[in-house]
Amino acid sequence: MRTVRAPATSANLGSGFDVFGLALETPADVIRVERASETSITVTGVGSTYIPEDPGKNTVGAVAEALDAPARIHIDKGVRPASGLGSSAASAAGAAVALNALYDLGRSREELVAAAAEGEALVSGEAHADNVAPSLLGGFTIITDDGVTQVDTDLSLVACLPEIVVSTRDARGVIPDTASLTDVASTVGNAATLAVGMTRDDPELVGQGMDDPVVTPARAALIDGYDAVRTSALEAGATGVTVSGAGPALLAVCREGRQGAVAGAMIDAFDDAGVESRAYQTNVGDGAVLYD
Repeated sequence: MRTVRAPATSANLGSGFDVFGLALETPADVIRVERASETSITVTGVGSTYIPEDPGKNTVGAVAEALDAPARIHIDKGVRPASGLGSSAASAAGAAVALNALYDLGRSREELVAAAAEGEALVSGEAHADNVAPSLLGGFTIITDDGVTQVDTDLSLVACLPEIVVSTRDARGVIPDTASLTDVASTVGNAATLAVGMTRDDPELVGQGMDDPVVTPARAALIDGYDAVRTSALEAGATGVTVSGAGPALLAVCREGRQGAVAGAMIDAFDDAGVESRAYQTNVGDGAVLYD
């Protein structure tokens, strides 16, 4: 048997739509695998009743097929489905690492990104790697057609998850088909600023670079209380706030020592909007960890 802890992630980070990803220290999924002649899946933990155990409909089933590694797979969910925190990606990344070890396939973490992304295709309709890459590699990742660039960074974060469900397919459906040259130039500049900030562990630059005039406003409209929560977080000491992945979670980058204040401000603002929420005071995390 092999056991892997795979972390939650935040994709896009505002200006880096389908390109940027970030691993979080918490929450996480735990995946356990044993050899078998055919794949079977059991799921426990948060939101488990909404996750299919049919291998043909579960992200880890697609990973097992991509790696030609059938197994009995148990997923203990710590990352809520439909949260915007890479729930399906955590399971897929954890399964990829566990199955690679179980069958001694010898694939690198970078090589496992493609297999884990096959699982993501079941959720979004396309094999996106912006969540699975940071869950596998840790830190800050940049996904392009040429591969993955990974940067270790150290930032204080708050991920605030409201009791709202936003499906990945719905969140992709509201994205504008076109953007003005002005908005494109602004997004490129912000993305570059964010990337430089990551290399410097600079929360001010990262927060400044999270602004996005194209994708985020469309997705924010699906989240009750978004504007008030964002404003409250910034006033409490966040340097930047944006929709995490497809939402509804919001990700805030914080100045040192301000996580508690930011988390409380975000929860209070959601409460004022009539929405229950919980906040994870976390940091940039490592990739999936193989325990045995």
